Amino acid sequence: MAQWQALRKKSYKPVSIREGIEALEREYLSLHACLSSESRGRATYEKPCPIRTEFQRDRDRIVYSNAFRRLKHKTQVFLSPLGDHYRTRLTHTLEVSEIARTIARALRLNEDLAEAIALGHDLGHTPFGHGGEVVLKEIYSETFSHREQSIRVVDVLEKKGRGLNISFEVRDGILKHSKGYGAVLPEEPNEMPATVEGRVVRFADIMAYLNHDLDDAIRSGVINLKQVPKECTEVLGRSHSKRIRTMINDLVVSTRIEDGEMHLALSEPVSGAMALLRQFLYDNVYRSEQVHKEFVKAKKILSELYYYLLENPEAFEKELRKMEMGGFPAGTTQERKVCDFAASITDRYALNLYEEIFFPTPLV
Repeated sequence: MAQWQALRKKSYKPVSIREGIEALEREYLSLHACLSSESRGRATYEKPCPIRTEFQRDRDRIVYSNAFRRLKHKTQVFLSPLGDHYRTRLTHTLEVSEIARTIARALRLNEDLAEAIALGHDLGHTPFGHGGEVVLKEIYSETFSHREQSIRVVDVLEKKGRGLNISFEVRDGILKHSKGYGAVLPEEPNEMPATVEGRVVRFADIMAYLNHDLDDAIRSGVINLKQVPKECTEVLGRSHSKRIRTMINDLVVSTRIEDGEMHLALSEPVSGAMALLRQFLYDNVYRSEQVHKEFVKAKKILSELYYYLLENPEAFEKELRKMEMGGFPAGTTQERKVCDFAASITDRYALNLYEEIFFPTPLV
């Protein structure tokens, strides 16, 4: 409040709380940060909020969305775990957000923008983790991806067809958050996030899942700590907190300014250890028999639900109402609608619906 009062005295005219925050951003943030006041705006113009900046509004819209709440019952790696401490898609999202905010704060980037992108990056993720994504690629379209589905959520599916109308920068960061199997930052210019904050989220995403997936794999007994390559534990550390701290510190220290641009980077030892850990998890956890056999079941459930709802429009409309979905753009095919529904439901919803449709009802 003291800073805003000083700004009022300096400018000799009243300013809103939002304008005060924007002034503080201009004074404090790095030249490479994306200022809230310089956002490229929204697809549909909205009058500025007197209290919140544009990116703070986006963050709030994401947190209050139906899609965000559903993340708590969507699989991260382990399907329907009984233990209370396994990660879900929601806890993964929160961990990505915390890491992104820490990095952004250290580099004097826009923390609100990084947070909004991180909180929204997996809104379109399917039930049953990446197994759900694979089955929708197979039965709907090979071009289906959870990152583009996340954009469809914020553009169309939320608020019964009205969408969230988020800013260009947050939308861009959500669309370009995914790394697949490639480098953390893509070589293809069209795949590179437009803001440094969007690039921070790509690093935060991999830092989060490398650490928590390793934790959960050890907790489940799929692997044990002794199996983790020594090169990883020696460089990154043996505990979750040590590994996270090492990764974040290394990124902050290794990031450099060249030709007037901020280049996010990791040192060779840390980058190599992370790549090795990533490959270890793919080989020993994500492709393990214990994880794979459960996803085979999940793929069967999701594909059978998809075809049933496609062939039974009345049952499908009933489920859309329960999910508070509707208002699809004109010309949307039935296949696209069913795909949107299948991608939106939680693991729990899918299992219950499958039982209701395909299991016999006992006579009383």
